[in-house]
Amino acid sequence: MRKIGEIIVRYGIGEWFGKLLSEMPQNVISRYAKSALLSRPDLNCPSKTHNGIKTLCSKRGGVCSVRLYEKTNLDKSRPADKNLVTLCPQRFWEANLVFKEISRFLLGHEKPVLVKEVGFLIGEKNDDVGRIDSVLVVPNTKPLKWCAVEIQAVYFSGKKMDLEFNALIKQNSPDLPFPIAIRRPDFRSSGPKRLMPQLQIKVPTLRRWGKKMAVVVDSSFFKAMGKMGRTSDVSNADIIWFIMDYKIDRKKAKIILSDIFFTTLEMAITGLTAGQPVTLAAFEEDIVKRVPNGIIVS
Repeated sequence: MRKIGEIIVRYGIGEWFGKLLSEMPQNVISRYAKSALLSRPDLNCPSKTHNGIKTLCSKRGGVCSVRLYEKTNLDKSRPADKNLVTLCPQRFWEANLVFKEISRFLLGHEKPVLVKEVGFLIGEKNDDVGRIDSVLVVPNTKPLKWCAVEIQAVYFSGKKMDLEFNALIKQNSPDLPFPIAIRRPDFRSSGPKRLMPQLQIKVPTLRRWGKKMAVVVDSSFFKAMGKMGRTSDVSNADIIWFIMDYKIDRKKAKIILSDIFFTTLEMAITGLTAGQPVTLAAFEEDIVKRVPNGIIVS
């Protein structure tokens, strides 16, 4: 049993189809929840809407980011802070800001051309077995001036979001809903298991070609990484981290550039691994403790 006044904290929907859940009236929440349950949402993605051309959200559920909420037995639900954790990589596309910043910094050009899914690895049958997700190009340059871009959002672990959507449809209270299930951003899956292999595959070749890899993450992702060394100058770096953050202004969250961080591939792997090996003695001591409960191989 919880004590009176005890605070509980949970991650819940931060931005939903581009809007802050904390600022939505109940009728809008119900409408969005119904769209979220469709196999393909029928609402637009504001981050991918440029020059008046609207694009439907391509992410089932439509959740752009998550944030922490808190409440006590006596209080209503409220955001615990202003931090947002990006779940959808398309969220970084707002106003094409990140691409403009990358191009300005690495290419010295403010209006690059974005080329997606460029073949990078060729299999034994001369087939395409690996691609660079995005490449920024300065048009009409010889030799061609370009840089590779990798965008990494965060996965979450816990119960599926459909539970929240169904609950939000049924909610009759105008109060801010508190998340009904326990979830958390899974930085371990997103970093060492997803991003690190991509960098290990792509960066060595880019380095031989004399090219840089721009990596886009949000500040929550970057802070969750282990301590990472920083090169003193971009010329000594393989990877340029473009760390994005959110500024909540007039009840709306806008993406902003928080920092630019230079690392070698080796520095990045150390940070993404976020851990140090145990000693041999400690490792073997753990083995000995586990032997009685081990599997007998016969």
